[in-house]
Amino acid sequence: MSRAEGTTGVNRRVAAAALVGSALEWYDFYLYGTAAALVFNRIIFTDAEPTVATLAAFATLAVGYFIRPLGGLIFGRLGDTVGRKNVLIITLLVMGVSTVAMAFVPTYEQVGVWAPIILVVLRAVQGIGAGAEFGGAAILSVESAPARSRGLQGAWPAVGVYLGLLLASGAFALVTQLPEDDFLTWGWRIPFAASVVVIAVALFIRLKLAESPAFLEAQERAAAEPTVKAAPISSVFRFEKKAALVLIGSQTPQNVLAYVNLTFLTAYLVGTLKLANSVGPIAVTAATFATMITLPLFGALSDRVGRKPVVLFGIGFSALFVFPYFAIIDGTRSPLGITLAVVVSLGVGVGAMFGPQGAYFSELFTARARFTGLAFSREVAGALSGGLTPLIAVALVAAASGASWLVALFVIAACAIGFAATALGPETRGRSLDALTPAELATSTPPRGPLPR
Repeated sequence: MSRAEGTTGVNRRVAAAALVGSALEWYDFYLYGTAAALVFNRIIFTDAEPTVATLAAFATLAVGYFIRPLGGLIFGRLGDTVGRKNVLIITLLVMGVSTVAMAFVPTYEQVGVWAPIILVVLRAVQGIGAGAEFGGAAILSVESAPARSRGLQGAWPAVGVYLGLLLASGAFALVTQLPEDDFLTWGWRIPFAASVVVIAVALFIRLKLAESPAFLEAQERAAAEPTVKAAPISSVFRFEKKAALVLIGSQTPQNVLAYVNLTFLTAYLVGTLKLANSVGPIAVTAATFATMITLPLFGALSDRVGRKPVVLFGIGFSALFVFPYFAIIDGTRSPLGITLAVVVSLGVGVGAMFGPQGAYFSELFTARARFTGLAFSREVAGALSGGLTPLIAVALVAAASGASWLVALFVIAACAIGFAATALGPETRGRSLDALTPAELATSTPPRGPLPR
């Protein structure tokens, strides 16, 4: 039994650190996504046609995703060799500083082509820092929990994601109430500058953390067994490819559904349905609050019935609900109908996929390569699906002359990929977190039934 498995109850300090750090990451990223839909296409990419300007703004959103795997490799390797805690402090500062700097980005009218260049550079720095944030927070949470409650403990970084989204969507819902000229001139900058408060709180909490017990034990075992080398990157690419592929496939529908709701929808409501700027942020604010409640419930459920059944339910539900989702939005065009559709899509579909992820993805990998494998694979999935989803969705709506049915088919295709990858992958509930080799990992799943207390 590992030190982590020998503890009892939920580690509140670790849960708080994971929640606040993830909140900062996704406060930053959702601010950018919303600004791409409402602001950057009007003050940074001003020489283009409206659809082209929106595509260009979303392309800068994708830049952050394409560079995140690099951050996952760099900081993941550090996390597997020097520890989880210090890496999480570094990533917090990298993300936070780049986000605050975005509050001061000049407009195209002020500096010309330098405006999009500055924006892309800051977005890239933000992406490198974010590349290991969720993975590190999830791993530290799961490695600090007993086996019977890893799903619940591992859900707190996901709750932090939606807390960040709630704060960001709430901030934008407020500033969009300003007169349009004030909003475009200075109002949109306030939420970016305000992230300094979240940075300070998260840094204070993380500096007080202890290192993960499972990491310390893995280091001791590796030192006592010279045949086991600390080479996390080569271990992932040579011995743990299946785990990486399962993670990438399983993550794909969650990314697609999340960014259809969180980023594309706002642009669709404003640009295609001609609704007010505030409708999307208000709907997302309500949905993120609901999802914060369902995420730990689905995480806890995975501790009882297994990770795969919960994730597969979320994927299947999302595939079945996507056409009704767009029928409600397109048919009612009312704030209440749109809000209900987003609440169900995020709270049930994405909640069931995302809630167990911290535990599920952590348990897929060996102790010596867990940070690298999780962070890199998850960010590859993000680059391939999350970062491209708004671009693809906008292009599909344009190809369908403003209709949403091609976007719905795109979501169903992503769900098919995720369902197949998850169904073919292993059930990880109860696996040892101390395994240093794939062989140890493969033989560590306990029989079905209640896990030991």
